[in-house]
Amino acid sequence: MVEDYLRFVLDDVFLTHEAKRLRHELAEVGTAIPVADRHAARDTLADVGTGISTTGERNRANSWDVCAASLKRTEQSLRSLEEYGKLINPEFARRIESLRYQLYTLEKAIDVGRSSRDRLDGVHLCVLMDGRRSIEEFERLVAALVEAGAGMIQLRDKRLDDRELVNRARLLRQFTRGKPTLAVVNDRADIAAAVDADGVHLGQKDLSVKDARSVVGTRMLVGVSTHNIEQARAAVLDGANYLGAGPTYPSQTKAFDKLSGLDYLREVASEIRLPTFAIGGISAENLPEVLATGVSRVAVGAAVSEAVDPACAVRELSGMLERLTAEAVSTSLPPDP
Repeated sequence: MVEDYLRFVLDDVFLTHEAKRLRHELAEVGTAIPVADRHAARDTLADVGTGISTTGERNRANSWDVCAASLKRTEQSLRSLEEYGKLINPEFARRIESLRYQLYTLEKAIDVGRSSRDRLDGVHLCVLMDGRRSIEEFERLVAALVEAGAGMIQLRDKRLDDRELVNRARLLRQFTRGKPTLAVVNDRADIAAAVDADGVHLGQKDLSVKDARSVVGTRMLVGVSTHNIEQARAAVLDGANYLGAGPTYPSQTKAFDKLSGLDYLREVASEIRLPTFAIGGISAENLPEVLATGVSRVAVGAAVSEAVDPACAVRELSGMLERLTAEAVSTSLPPDP
């Protein structure tokens, strides 16, 4: 039932593959106990447990409830197999234990993805900005972006010292508090925690998701930049809330050794359902071909922060995102009978 949820409800290729892999590995481990012995131990007609039930186990509100219940039952079953397996075959018990821990990881990835999609629902535009040349300029730009409806603002600045960066981050949080715009700090989990930001964004050479969680806690969003499908898969299993995918094009604000390009966006869109923001040189001019890959969220820097009218640029990009995404959905639906 977990695999069915991932396959038919989420249409998540990667997590479906992980669930299927665990299922096949369990079947292979099970061969340690002959089929005849397993059947001989089954006595459904005389099993006292068949007549015992609770009200809760008969009620399921939605498909997620079915998946969650299936995960818990499978975990409990694996624990039982592990303990009783120790009486028969220690190696069998060890392999069952390994499967149980892998299932915990899968469960976490499924649940984090579910909550992340809820929290980032409607957030399709992330604006990357530095601390600007002065606090006054920073305040004006943040105020304009929030007023224009940017879904997320990520503060990314390598020039400022720690105290200046904290001050900028605290100002960003003040402007976004109580507003739909999310405030995210790049790289610095400590500063994100200090200002109570909505999230922290990590690069491949920054803290791991686990180490960042030890600083920011369990409720803050943790995003991870990825440059290939292997990194994206790892971030999903590590418990990231969202991905940055790129670089897609050359950027005016950051130099890259290698571009991941549109092909990588297609890979992520076809395989992973965790919220993903395409990043790297994205503008109104190339946005249509970015969205054509199947990725529906973008992170932009210079296209907004260096625009003559940043607020206007946010509104233009947001409008394009809404329109082009809606068109993509409508063309993928089957015609009315």
